[in-house]
Amino acid sequence: MSASDSLATQSNNGEVKIKKSSTSKNYARMDLLERVWLLIVWAIVIAIFGGLRPHTFLTVTTFSGMFGLNSTLAILALGLIIVLRVGEFDLSIAANLVVSSEVMGILNVNHHVSLLFSMIIAVLVGGAIGAFNALIILKLRIDSFIATLGMGSVLSGIGLWITGGTSLTGLSQALVNDVVIRRLFGISYEFYYALVLMMVLWYIFRYTAIGRRLLFVGKNREVARLSGVRVSRIRFGAFTVAGMFGAVAGIVYSGTSGTTNPSAGLVYLLPAYAAAFLGATCIDIGDFNPIGTVSAVFFLVTGVQGLAMLGVGNFVQDIFYGVALILSVAGSQYLARSKARRVISTE
Repeated sequence: MSASDSLATQSNNGEVKIKKSSTSKNYARMDLLERVWLLIVWAIVIAIFGGLRPHTFLTVTTFSGMFGLNSTLAILALGLIIVLRVGEFDLSIAANLVVSSEVMGILNVNHHVSLLFSMIIAVLVGGAIGAFNALIILKLRIDSFIATLGMGSVLSGIGLWITGGTSLTGLSQALVNDVVIRRLFGISYEFYYALVLMMVLWYIFRYTAIGRRLLFVGKNREVARLSGVRVSRIRFGAFTVAGMFGAVAGIVYSGTSGTTNPSAGLVYLLPAYAAAFLGATCIDIGDFNPIGTVSAVFFLVTGVQGLAMLGVGNFVQDIFYGVALILSVAGSQYLARSKARRVISTE
């Protein structure tokens, strides 16, 4: 610690004590503020809409609906950050959601396969799609943005083909009533699934070797390789697990609506990316993290819901998510650079 950042004082018994300067304390306060700023702004947004529409916005029904019905988006965004954390993109994850849910629906409705087995097969299909993405990227050395963009289009076509372009109804009511929509403390089970997955990812990212390797590969792939990290295996695993998250999101989506839809799930792609990048601007600044991502999901949903209650047209949703994505990418890069400068200045 340099002289500008600390003050040495000597006590009567000769012990030397180091006192942090006000500059270090200011850095600590700024760091804390940057970590929780999204939660503060979220509270402000709730207060604004609550003041404008107190009898409709500030209700249990509104918030239980927002937390429950948008858990599909939260789970999809959590899967997305696994890939983003290793420095890759997955533009097919929303189409993965659609195809996986349709596989579950076809097995359960058309072939009378049990709900549990249908869900297991759907998750395996989602993982297989993610693994296939990884193989294309690793073996053919194609940029993940291009590869998954193309795969997303392929999966969209497959989704239309296997269902004939129509929604599939008649899913087991156990999925709707017992697995997804059933409520605990006034909020449907789907919210708690997202919460559990968030905490599991948080633990893995923060406290396990695989979590550190994911981040290491994302920061500098070549340095990670030279350090003995099996980079290809890490990237393959990230895509595979992300695909499984996409499938889980598809199951939750089908359980929420009671149907499968060959195109409806695709609307989640832009909001998922907006939430992932916005989440990287808080909690663990500059890194894709699960708590920040889920917080960003419900912050964005709150804004959309509030604007809808004010009578703004449906078009505002796409504008809102698009602007949020642009600003969050710029903000995450700025905060990462700012954090790096402060670390250097305090050394």
